Amino acid sequence: MSVSIKIGKPAPPPEEEPVVTVSLNIRKTMDGDLMVFDHADIDIIIMKEKQKIVAFPKDIMSEVVYGAQDRLFKYLMKKGLIRLDSVVGGSVYGSLQADLLPSEDWNNIRLAIVNLEKWIDDERPYFEFTDDMEDMHADRLTDPDAEDSTELGEVPHEETKGSLRPGYNYGPYWQSYTYE
Repeated sequence: MSVSIKIGKPAPPPEEEPVVTVSLNIRKTMDGDLMVFDHADIDIIIMKEKQKIVAFPKDIMSEVVYGAQDRLFKYLMKKGLIRLDSVVGGSVYGSLQADLLPSEDWNNIRLAIVNLEKWIDDERPYFEFTDDMEDMHADRLTDPDAEDSTELGEVPHEETKGSLRPGYNYGPYWQSYTYE
């Protein structure tokens, strides 16, 4: 039995340069799933063990949320990352899920993350526009221009305004009566 001894520092392992850099708001769950929170309407979870992608609504389920989920899964279908016949409603209200396609040559989880970032970057102008419109509307209501506002006392007071006259009341079935 022979023993070989090497004296000196071991050669450092070659450093691999990253091929793609991703900047997403991702958190890892206790069981290793990845949660992506960058989209304005939906949260996306990549389940490593089950090889699935699930999209949950952020606040309330609406046609806007369903549209975002639909666009996500159509994008992933076109990229060849999910099984075409596996897009179904999830076990949580308003969620959609799909199975990731297995690959021997590529890491399908990493490819899903890269493609999710590309899809979110494509979607970002739409939800930023929506946020800007909401801010503009709030500013218009809270701090109106001079032509859209009046000072206190500029509008003269009238005895009766609007469609409800004082002393004249409506009952059920349009029976009306007056107080005297």
